[in-house]
Amino acid sequence: MLLRRFGLTGTIFTFFFIAQEAVISQLSFPAGGFSLFLILTLIWAALSTPDVAAAVGFGAGILLDLSPSTNGPLGHWTLILVLMSYAIAFFSYGDENMRGNPLSIVLMVTLAQAIALASYLVTGFLLGVTATSFSQTLITIAGNALWTLVVTPLLLPVVVWLHDLTFDSRMRI
Repeated sequence: MLLRRFGLTGTIFTFFFIAQEAVISQLSFPAGGFSLFLILTLIWAALSTPDVAAAVGFGAGILLDLSPSTNGPLGHWTLILVLMSYAIAFFSYGDENMRGNPLSIVLMVTLAQAIALASYLVTGFLLGVTATSFSQTLITIAGNALWTLVVTPLLLPVVVWLHDLTFDSRMRI
């Protein structure tokens, strides 16, 4: 059963990662666009227990660290996504009002993605990664949050279905 969960989760995340890198990253969206893979990771974390969310954040962070479009040090995305996935799962786990309401999941994922990008920027600055101007960075983070707010309601039913498919009835909403 555990191997089935890991296999399905890994396949789903790898598919979305390839879709992000091959299709979404190649398109030019106004104000920075969005990350389908980050949205998937944060929705999955919001639907999971904190320990599963941390493991998913670790796997997603490793994939993002190995991405050719990432210019930070190895482990940078892993750190950010482990912390953010655990935090989003911790705040939503046990609160059925939060987990059962799609609007709250959409708002939580949007806020978490903006915080994750800002955290990546701040920790990247501390690690010596070069960045763009402050105004351009704010526009990109705000634009990414706006795109996430638009895309997350469209992706939420698919991710909930995939999450239910992967986990047994004890883990379902």
